[in-house]
Amino acid sequence: QAAKQGLACAQHYLGNCFELGAGVVQDADEAMKLFRQAAVQGLLDAQHALSRCYATGEGIAQDDEEAVRLFRRAAKQGLAGAEFNLGNCFKLGAGVVQDVGEALKLYRQAADQGLPEAQVTLGDCYSDGIFVAQDHETAAQ
Repeated sequence: QAAKQGLACAQHYLGNCFELGAGVVQDADEAMKLFRQAAVQGLLDAQHALSRCYATGEGIAQDDEEAVRLFRRAAKQGLAGAEFNLGNCFKLGAGVVQDVGEALKLYRQAADQGLPEAQVTLGDCYSDGIFVAQDHETAAQ
């Protein structure tokens, strides 16, 4: 009911349910619609969910440039998951010119906020010498 009434957090929550098939039949198109409705209202987590849809092509045609635009918006507001995903875009050159220095900076920002995926990725970079000089001490941190 709350999602139908336009409550952004309810739209985002219901979008997650449709994305995962939790309590409803899985429907990527419906998830995308709900994420978009909540994102337009400025809900940060919905903007991030919408950007993931554009990055993966779930519920909409894949559009790396739009994903990057939305990841940037959420990352500028300090959302660790968006910083991490934007870092992946820079690492791979998906929707942006490849820039491993920028990828590492974004991974570090997300890791500093405690995002486990970013901490592991950054540790792997240092452990294996990917994009940086190999440094096992830094990797262990």
